[in-house]
Amino acid sequence: MKGMKPYVVVFVIQTIYAIMFLLSKAAFDHGINNFIFVFYRQAVATIFLIPFVFIFEWKLAPPLSLRTFCKIFLLSFFGITMAMDLNGVGLIYTSPTLAAASTNCLPVITFFLALLLRIESLKIKTVAGIAKLVGIVACLGGAATLAFYKGPHLQLLSHHHHLLGYHKQHDQSHSPSGTWIKGCFFLLLSNTFWGLWLVLQAFVLKDYPSKLSFTTLQCFLSSIQSLAIALAIERDIEQWKLGWNVSLLAIAYCGIIVTGVGYYLMTWVIEKKGPVFLAMSTPLALIITILSSIFLFGDIISLGSILGGFMLVVGLYSVLWGKSREQTQKASQDLEQASS
Repeated sequence: MKGMKPYVVVFVIQTIYAIMFLLSKAAFDHGINNFIFVFYRQAVATIFLIPFVFIFEWKLAPPLSLRTFCKIFLLSFFGITMAMDLNGVGLIYTSPTLAAASTNCLPVITFFLALLLRIESLKIKTVAGIAKLVGIVACLGGAATLAFYKGPHLQLLSHHHHLLGYHKQHDQSHSPSGTWIKGCFFLLLSNTFWGLWLVLQAFVLKDYPSKLSFTTLQCFLSSIQSLAIALAIERDIEQWKLGWNVSLLAIAYCGIIVTGVGYYLMTWVIEKKGPVFLAMSTPLALIITILSSIFLFGDIISLGSILGGFMLVVGLYSVLWGKSREQTQKASQDLEQASS
């Protein structure tokens, strides 16, 4: 039973993210401004995390230099503030299913960025190198399919017979082609910023290794940054008011469950099983989102979304397999050198 715990935890993590996509989309359809939503979400996350910093890391955290602070500020701006703002805009223009599908290309984007920064290598004359290259191509093909091809619409339930009786204002089957492509572009750009954030975090953590304080500081800085952006875009005070509705639920959920519980569970899984194990569970969020969209909200899923999502999953596993094979070969070579 103990050996099953990591599998249960990754299922919980991906369920958390699937619910995040669905709740966020519902909040946007309810009328909350995306940029205001990001500010409230990050503010709630900051308030939630600060007590834990005082309890666990207040006396252990290293001093923060001005140079490191500037690095964290820029990392927060591009990797969190801009990524979340763009993801929200993309979600408004598309659907929770597409947003969940786009996360499957995140490990591939991260690898590609690491390749450009010469952190990773690509040896196309090896089987592992070919697998990585195939993964990148499949990811690009999947993204293009999601953006430019819809195909027949697959409606498994009537809009009058789904469980929640909720009918969205922006059904993907009726979204204008230009709007859909624009949404795909924003989601891809958002994942690119997230990928860059993941790659550059490793460098910043060397200067400031206190992970909880580092995460909390990023949440705090991103809340200030997102506040400035939201104030510049939306100055109507009525838009800032929150009621007891799905928008408040989505903000609390994203701030506390996704940032607080989700981040902790991901850290636990990476420590127990490694980052590859966590990355391999990413398609679960897509499957859960598709099923929830169909049975809870009566979504109409297009064939293009299914094909594009499948290609992204193939690309993900191809890159992860190539990476895993390279690590296994390197470990074997190191063992042979040590024994000789």
